[in-house]
Amino acid sequence: MDDWDTQPIPRVPADAEPAREGRRRKREPDIPAGHGHGHGPASPASARVRRLLIALVAPFALAAVVGVALLFPTGDGPGDVGQQAVLGSITAAEAGPCGEGGDDKQCLTVTVMMSDGQAAGSDIRTTIPLEPSTPRFAVGDDVVLAYSGGDPLSGGSYQLVDFQRGAPLAVLAALFAAAVLLLGRWQGLKALVSLGATFAVLLLFILPAILRGENPLLVAIAGAGVIMFVVLYLTHGLSARTTTAVLGTMVSLGLIGVLSAVFAAASKLTGLDDETANLVGSLGSPIDTRGLLLAGIVIGALGVLDDVTVTQTSAVWELRAANRALGFRELYAAGTRIGRDHVSSAVNTLVMAYAGAALPVLLYSSISGVGLGTILGSQSIAQEIVRTLVGSIGLVAAVPVTTAIAAWVAVHEE
Repeated sequence: MDDWDTQPIPRVPADAEPAREGRRRKREPDIPAGHGHGHGPASPASARVRRLLIALVAPFALAAVVGVALLFPTGDGPGDVGQQAVLGSITAAEAGPCGEGGDDKQCLTVTVMMSDGQAAGSDIRTTIPLEPSTPRFAVGDDVVLAYSGGDPLSGGSYQLVDFQRGAPLAVLAALFAAAVLLLGRWQGLKALVSLGATFAVLLLFILPAILRGENPLLVAIAGAGVIMFVVLYLTHGLSARTTTAVLGTMVSLGLIGVLSAVFAAASKLTGLDDETANLVGSLGSPIDTRGLLLAGIVIGALGVLDDVTVTQTSAVWELRAANRALGFRELYAAGTRIGRDHVSSAVNTLVMAYAGAALPVLLYSSISGVGLGTILGSQSIAQEIVRTLVGSIGLVAAVPVTTAIAAWVAVHEE
């Protein structure tokens, strides 16, 4: 065996270990724990920055609250239009000719046990034509019928229109809530409460106010402002970081509103697609259909804008936390690089969402036999193009605007 194999291993005195450990620690940068999408505790901003942020945000918050108060629907709105929906279950079904004159047209005669309405507990028989657009009903289906008035026991007073979907939708909603709570825990609970607040603003303010004849665009702006403040502050807390995301969202949302109004007017978009035309016919009173289109653009863009601005703000804060030596220019440059990747995927998501919603219109236009230019210039397609491109411009603008605000605020933290 060689001599070096037999040499004793030198031992470090016990009192020397702390010194060596201290030297190691001095060489390691002090990196605070990350906050992750704005969910962790944010560092306090200086008093001057807090006052400036409050001065910038407070007028918009006050304007949103005042707008909701002035536009809030009061008094009686339009009465129920159309036919009354009643529920039942099919107990028998029989297909056969619609008439006795040798007509080849086929109809389905069904017997329905009514579960609500004036004929609850009774059987009624009604006939529907079997056409490509007719749902395929069968025995045991829980269905929805439209009651037009008249004799509640006569099948001629009803029209079979749809299936009941309450139970599967309730199960799906429960699974969604469970998944959010399982992964997000307390943060997931706040997200669900924010979602409930969003639906409350939509159902209690935006929809009734528009139906009562208020300007749809003004209603959408006021409602979107309240939703933005409630959702962002409830989900991410009262902090300079959240306020930065609010400012970025407001600027981008204002840009979307201006661009949508300008290009809707320049393109002479009326907003009168099939659904809107049916709404106008049912109301029997005038409604600003172009304003309804613009309101839809503003509300539809808000959700994606929230995601982009919160993510950009969190990215800047994490960069600043990892390296306190970074100044405004370095934070802005690094945050913008992160935003480029995020905005590219967000724009694609927005385009695909709108394309999916307009897929039937796209399919119909593709078989109409006209040129591509005519298809793209049609009312239904053109309004989706304006909706998509204006929303995408707002998303792109949100990155530099939010990053600049976040970088300035981050470097002025205490």
